[in-house]
Amino acid sequence: MAYEEELIVARAAAQQAGTLALDYQRRGVRPENKADDSPVTEADRESERRIASLLAEAFPQDGLLGEEGTAREARSGRRWIIDPIDGTRDYIRGNPLWCVLIGLEDGDRTVAGVAHFPALGRTYWASRGGGAFRDGVPIRVSNKSHPGESVLMPNGLSLLAGRPLGRRLQSSLMDWMQRFWAVRSLGGSLDACLVASGEAEVWMEPKVAPWDLAAHQVILEEAGARFFNSQGQASIYGGDAIACVPGLEAEVRRFLQIPR
Repeated sequence: MAYEEELIVARAAAQQAGTLALDYQRRGVRPENKADDSPVTEADRESERRIASLLAEAFPQDGLLGEEGTAREARSGRRWIIDPIDGTRDYIRGNPLWCVLIGLEDGDRTVAGVAHFPALGRTYWASRGGGAFRDGVPIRVSNKSHPGESVLMPNGLSLLAGRPLGRRLQSSLMDWMQRFWAVRSLGGSLDACLVASGEAEVWMEPKVAPWDLAAHQVILEEAGARFFNSQGQASIYGGDAIACVPGLEAEVRRFLQIPR
């Protein structure tokens, strides 16, 4: 399998970080607010330190970028992008929807990724040319091609104001949602993974950072999904993200006014 060693190390790091975070959760966590008013806990920081240490030991030439401040220049052209607890609000409240995200970027694209959900006991991973998996079982997007038989998963609707996607969604989103078989929103990361595993068809995020997307991009694309942002680019640096099954790409692009 492509990037086999990298995935072995990244899965082990994600699982160790998840176990650490669960232990903190059982003992009680005290959130603080960061400069952008998003919450952070000591579990976030300690989990990121654990992941960074394991990755640096295994791949000393690779760079590091973490949500909680980890930063190291790459000497190999590759960089690991880390979100130690994606969904800290869920984590703080005891919801099981949070996860550990680790993505590997080589040049201008992501090449491997792991999304580990400790409270659900579920792990997704993928590598370029190696396929996408959930707990070792290959996954693939669905073949749905009509909204009436599809599940739409829009996340972060409270963040729409002032965002590029928000300006396109606010006036007509309710009407569009009514065309779908069901609408769900489970926190972002699980939404993305459900699209990858064929259990939903469209995922939208109006406001995201690279560490929110690095792992998901390769998992989604290796599972057969289309991944792009509001500028129509397959980039994790555009500030927002959309993923959908091939059969609904034209529908999604038309509604969001996104060119090919």
